[in-house]
Amino acid sequence: MSLRDQNAIVTGASMGIGREIAKSLAAEGCNVVLFARTAEKLEDLTAEIQKTATSKVIYRSVDVQQYDSVKAGVDSAVNELGEIDILVNNAGLALGAPNRFHELSIDQIVQMNGTNMNGYMFAAYAVLNASMAKRKTGTILNVSSTTALEAPPFPGEAVYHSNKAFQEGFSNSLRNELCGTNIRVLVLRPGVVATNFHEQRVGYDKDSYDNFMQGFQPLTPDQIAPHAIWMLKQPNGCSVKALDVIPTAQRSLNVFDREWNSRHS
Repeated sequence: MSLRDQNAIVTGASMGIGREIAKSLAAEGCNVVLFARTAEKLEDLTAEIQKTATSKVIYRSVDVQQYDSVKAGVDSAVNELGEIDILVNNAGLALGAPNRFHELSIDQIVQMNGTNMNGYMFAAYAVLNASMAKRKTGTILNVSSTTALEAPPFPGEAVYHSNKAFQEGFSNSLRNELCGTNIRVLVLRPGVVATNFHEQRVGYDKDSYDNFMQGFQPLTPDQIAPHAIWMLKQPNGCSVKALDVIPTAQRSLNVFDREWNSRHS
């Protein structure tokens, strides 16, 4: 299915996986709406994409933790571009590792819950009510994580892990509730990807980051984006309901092949 001339919103678009998905959507001829909090980063990305894109690229400074901000961004996008065909729910963060749950600050817990749970619901709610529900068509792609299905082997993940498990439950329930429409609900689960996300997760502690990545090669955001595009391009009658994309060395959330790099040097 061609994505040309479809209208897509990407949350968390200013960096990492969201940034690469947004660029890939534009390359497919999609009109893309970039959502993130930092207007300066969005402005720079918009200018970068517009150098080669034949479609429209616009941005809105949106805090997904605040429903009024999300709704305003969605309504503005609909007013400028028209109906929304695709929502890529990508905004997310993890904070405080390796601190255990009771060692986190309440602010860290609230921020993770607000972004990873409320943010997904707010974006889906706003897009469904502004565009998809009345037309009974569209695709919601929720970017989750392999940690949604397996308990992480290290401390500091209690909130983020439960957030991702929530996203699975939300996606499954929403998919059922939209029975009788042509709206698809898909889940993309990346494994370990070298992004700002993992640096922020450990408080930008280089030693902690390097120890986590020791011995294997993580994926990069540009390796994830093509899989998102592949999922979105399937015919409307076909849903890739969920897809895990992981480094080969990541055998599970608990088992990493730490000798991978030495064998492939």
